[in-house]
Amino acid sequence: MSDTGAGTGTGTEAEPRPADAADAPPLLPAPGAGPEGPIGPGAPPRTDSGEAPRLGSFLARAAAATAVLTVLGAVLGLVRDQAIARYFGASHASDAFLIAWTVPEMAATLLIEDGMALLLVPAFSLALTRRAAGGGEPGSDPVRDLVAATLPRLFLLLSGGAALLIAGAPWVVRVLAPGLADPRLAVDCTRLTAVTVLTFGITGYFSAALRAHRSFLPPAGVYVAYNLGIIGMTLALHATWGVRAAAMGVAVGSALMILTQLPMFLRLVPIGRPRLPRFGRLRRRAARTAPLLGFAVLAPVVLFVVSRQSQVLVERFLASTLPAGAISHLNYAQKVAQMPMVLSLMICTVTFPVVAQAMAAGDREKARLRVERDLALAGMVVLLGTAVVLGYAPQIIEVLFQRGAFDVSDTDSTAQVMRVYALGLLGHCLVGALSRPFFSSGRPTWFPAFAMGTGLLVTMGAGYALTYRFGVDGIATANAIGISTTALLLLMGLGTRVVPIRARAVALSLGRLAGASLSAGVAGWAFAPVIADAVLSLAAGCLLVPAVFFLTGLALRSPEVVSLLALTRRRFLDGR
Repeated sequence: MSDTGAGTGTGTEAEPRPADAADAPPLLPAPGAGPEGPIGPGAPPRTDSGEAPRLGSFLARAAAATAVLTVLGAVLGLVRDQAIARYFGASHASDAFLIAWTVPEMAATLLIEDGMALLLVPAFSLALTRRAAGGGEPGSDPVRDLVAATLPRLFLLLSGGAALLIAGAPWVVRVLAPGLADPRLAVDCTRLTAVTVLTFGITGYFSAALRAHRSFLPPAGVYVAYNLGIIGMTLALHATWGVRAAAMGVAVGSALMILTQLPMFLRLVPIGRPRLPRFGRLRRRAARTAPLLGFAVLAPVVLFVVSRQSQVLVERFLASTLPAGAISHLNYAQKVAQMPMVLSLMICTVTFPVVAQAMAAGDREKARLRVERDLALAGMVVLLGTAVVLGYAPQIIEVLFQRGAFDVSDTDSTAQVMRVYALGLLGHCLVGALSRPFFSSGRPTWFPAFAMGTGLLVTMGAGYALTYRFGVDGIATANAIGISTTALLLLMGLGTRVVPIRARAVALSLGRLAGASLSAGVAGWAFAPVIADAVLSLAAGCLLVPAVFFLTGLALRSPEVVSLLALTRRRFLDGR
């Protein structure tokens, strides 16, 4: 995307209002408005997010259904981590598996969660828009042409990548973790997980196509299938294969991800033979339908995603020089701490096709309203989760992992690291939410890659400075500093380059929510030791922390908290 100013898209919009710091973007309709917009005669048939009521209702249902499957996938992810912790603890074996798992983690980010979605959701959205408008040559289908021109080549490219990874596994392990005393187990696990380069790519392609068609349930269910595959193989084969069973489970689970989406993909996406079979003409047709997959667009997305995932590479590179178990402590802490971020970003995942279609249609005002609401809601969710993590990290880790080979010392180390990670959760959430609008129209833009690269350099510098003295806590601190730097750059750059959001108002709104999160986290930290039993203490914290969060939000006059509580009260009193 070119660095265009925040001008109007059609020339008919009203003049944008100044970015008043007190005018923070409201999360929900004001108390005098109904769920579908203002009440009363002559009310416009739009919600305050600029969407038709039926679309707003659909997005709410899609977000709710996605939330259910996301939570189920996250719960199974915890069960997966519990199984690995129970059988292998925080040891050389678990470190070897996690080093091999670095490849699937990067592949998931590049091919499922960010890279493929940032490229293909706008491409499919534009193809669908042109199909609805009757564009293209007679007898052609823009969506079918796009699939025929991209899916076969993607399959061949990813197959070659998986084969190269299998052959180069020893070199990959030496690069990722040069401090390992015996890398052979990590090499074996890397070769078993190498197939995910192909399977994750196909999964991401299917997910992008289905989301553009506004089918969200199969993409949301892929991690349920993935984690079931890992859990099943670990439980069945850990006694004979050791940690290699978990690596095989990664391969099996990734295949199940494809099967989860295949029936709906075949139902919604036309993949039949086009009437004009010449590939050159088909490729030109697809390029006219969605000119979004050339090098100029692909390179910035890939660089952004690789830079983002390289945060994990830096962490594991530094942790490989620490005593055995350091990589495992970082992994367990990060996986649990980032659960609030995963839940908050499901909102942006559901609404990304809406933003992409608004940008394709030139409706920047609708895109602005949607992005501001997404940032507010995602920020509130992640900061509430941050407060819980800050207050109850030891109890959370004890309840989830302290059994078998995972002992009390592992709990203490992991909980401490998790609290440090929590300081960067808002940054991680904002990077995920803010990056999507940058790529929503499919035009080249290097700014996200620049921001992510800057944050990565900060992470590397801080990591080298802090690891020797503070160990894993220093690595987690460097992660929080680096990702927060990236988030700040993206927030400042979005309004001037892509979508004219009110950056100052958004920042003030998030600041108020951060104050509420800090108060709630401190309250939980002080109250948690009062109840000795970890389960009961955590249960009490799930009541205490939200209560303090929302009361503090009211005291700070956070628009999102005020609107949410007012809407909840009205619906409760109305029996709705």
